[in-house]
Amino acid sequence: MPGKILNIKVAPGQAVKYGETVVVMEAMKMETEIVAPADGTVAQVLVKSGDSVDTGAALVTLG
Repeated sequence: MPGKILNIKVAPGQAVKYGETVVVMEAMKMETEIVAPADGTVAQVLVKSGDSVDTGAALVTLG
């Protein structure tokens, strides 16, 4: 969904578990937590706080 990035909860190299919050964004005037789709290690963070993103945009990549 399109929105604005409010907070990034992870950094490259950080291990994450399935369901862990990686990004908090504002969409339709509500805060939405974007969670990790699988266990893994954060390879890249592709956005920064304040960025506007479109539907389907990649926010974080897992390695």
